Amino acid sequence: MRPNDLTPLFASAGSLTGIGPRMLLLLKKALRLPPGVTEPRVLDLLWHLPTGVIDRRAEPTVAVAVPGTIATLKVRVLKHKPPPRGNDKAPYKITCEDDTGRLELVFFRAERKFIERQLPEGEERYVSGRVEKYNDILQMAHPDYIVPPDRRGELPMLEPVYGLTAGLSGKVLVKAARQAVERVPEMDEWQDAAWLKSRGWPGFNNAVRRLHQPDDGTDVSTGGAPWQRLAFDELLAGQLALGLVRQSQKSQRGRSIVGDGRIRARIADALPFSLTNSQRTAIGEISDDMAAPNRMLRLLQGDVGSGKTVVALMCMAIAVEAGAQAALMAPTEVLARQHMETIAPFAETARLRLGLLTGREKGKTRREVLERLAAGDIDILIGTHALFQPDVIYRDLAVAVIDEQHRFGVHQRLALQSKGGAAQGGVGSGADVLAMTATPIPRTLLMTHYGDLDVSRLTEKPPGRKPITTKAVPLDTMERLIERIRAQLTEGAQVYWVCPLIESSEKSELAAAEERHAHLKQTFGDAVGLLHGAMSGAEKDATMAAFSENRLKILVSTTVIEVGVNVPNANIMVIEHAERFGIAQLHQLRGRVGRGTRESFCMLLYKAPLGETARQRLEMMERTEDGFLIAEKDLELRGGGEVLGARQSGLPEFRVADVPGFETLLAVARDDAQMVLQADPHLEGARGRKLRHLLYLFECDEAVRLFRAA
Repeated sequence: MRPNDLTPLFASAGSLTGIGPRMLLLLKKALRLPPGVTEPRVLDLLWHLPTGVIDRRAEPTVAVAVPGTIATLKVRVLKHKPPPRGNDKAPYKITCEDDTGRLELVFFRAERKFIERQLPEGEERYVSGRVEKYNDILQMAHPDYIVPPDRRGELPMLEPVYGLTAGLSGKVLVKAARQAVERVPEMDEWQDAAWLKSRGWPGFNNAVRRLHQPDDGTDVSTGGAPWQRLAFDELLAGQLALGLVRQSQKSQRGRSIVGDGRIRARIADALPFSLTNSQRTAIGEISDDMAAPNRMLRLLQGDVGSGKTVVALMCMAIAVEAGAQAALMAPTEVLARQHMETIAPFAETARLRLGLLTGREKGKTRREVLERLAAGDIDILIGTHALFQPDVIYRDLAVAVIDEQHRFGVHQRLALQSKGGAAQGGVGSGADVLAMTATPIPRTLLMTHYGDLDVSRLTEKPPGRKPITTKAVPLDTMERLIERIRAQLTEGAQVYWVCPLIESSEKSELAAAEERHAHLKQTFGDAVGLLHGAMSGAEKDATMAAFSENRLKILVSTTVIEVGVNVPNANIMVIEHAERFGIAQLHQLRGRVGRGTRESFCMLLYKAPLGETARQRLEMMERTEDGFLIAEKDLELRGGGEVLGARQSGLPEFRVADVPGFETLLAVARDDAQMVLQADPHLEGARGRKLRHLLYLFECDEAVRLFRAA
């Protein structure tokens, strides 16, 4: 249960003064809410951190106020000069003075009664805003703040600046954030006092206050002490949550799955190449995990073409050798069918019985697959998320392989995993899980997002993979490129041509796949095919089959071919508007070529001029094919919180921790979390109980609860 003293932070933001139903809707647009949260809460305001600060501390006299600067002035109101009746466009002016000179306050389209109430003639007021000079008259247009002397303390001398949305003013957000800070309870400090002192970091409550009510301009900097302190807290919370999850998974009942090696030997004999050293190592690690009494939870990461499918097949073969079943889940139907085609020849040799289940298998076909599965007549079931629907019952699922792990949420992973074990009336012990990703992940992100998984890395490519010549060229050289392609086609080449959109949009300059298809068809005729996500499954299959069988020479496509498509004869990849793609996606697309015996090319067409980040991305692509180097560059260019953020399906996105020194803070947070959990696995000790507050503040409690339900 959440500690009672934190309850006020989880109340609706509508419980704050000045936040009515309309403001609540605007806050929903402005704040970055976590997945599953539909209404802004006080806590969400707390983590909506400033992007800068307005310094109102300059309090000059009128005579020395510098035009173009923000100033706070104490003035007497002398005279109101409303605009002439019927002339709404003329400004409302108010003459004010202090002992040194005069200042004109200017309002456009002002409500007269409101202005008269705010600035009564003959009284003193503090006004704060930007001072300007107009026709030798010192002016302040629409002061940000107007307060009487007895309310001088309400003026934010250092005013935080927040990300806003249309209709939401900075003043409203400043007031709401101040109230949110007031609701933070005094909590026992979970960080060591000596450690905080050595870093020059404040306590938690002080850090939160200084970000929303800064004492100094540096307080709202991501490199400043308050922000760094909270960034460390967020990383520590994440590492503790992953550690608790890992502990929970490791302690859950599994079973020892040991094969006799006969099926793996047949698969190895059928391979056209010998396994790489890193493949052998990964298979050994998986085999050891499966033989252990606890559940396996391992991530297999390898670059494009490093041979993950073979490792996955060996893993599934162990389960079948032990008399059980295996499942392979892919994120798309195209990829599921591709896996089926890749594995089928080896399965035939090794006498493995395969089944396929996607959203397209319906009626009688689906019923037959489910009956065979429940009876144990299918050894390996390949499919999409259809594999974990309630009516899919395995006779004895021992291992689940999940391809492109980052595209599935935790719920989906657990749903498949929970189908493990014998189904005859007994409670399943849960399947072993091997998650795979073709996106090489930097060590930093492994620590951040996959801390609950053991990791195997495939760092070599099987022998025979050809290098790919990569070249970035401007879009206006396209006709020359088409001529080069014409020459290549006469030599038997095949081409992928990737575009970022399905159809034209008036708002976008991007080339559309349909338009490019029509354009290339004029040049190359019926040898040009089209593939995109809006096509039916049957249409996609027919197009891919025609390309695989070399009946189509050029395949114009959206990014549906990013992962898993395997046509060894295709040796040219053209990516249009390459500057609009992320570096990891460019690398994935490039991996579709270089799979056969031909010399391969990747042409990155870009629209000039290039921005600095886009230029660095394309240069990196030209320089290397090493996915791990590319992933590190991606992390450098985009930052830790973004690379595996919410846009990639439910992985955590940082609210505070996207800061300078991220890697260093993360390494320390990881060490600290490991030390805590070794000494106090259930957070029941003195520091452990305090750290539970931290888990709730950064909402890691949900992740822990969810994983424990596995």
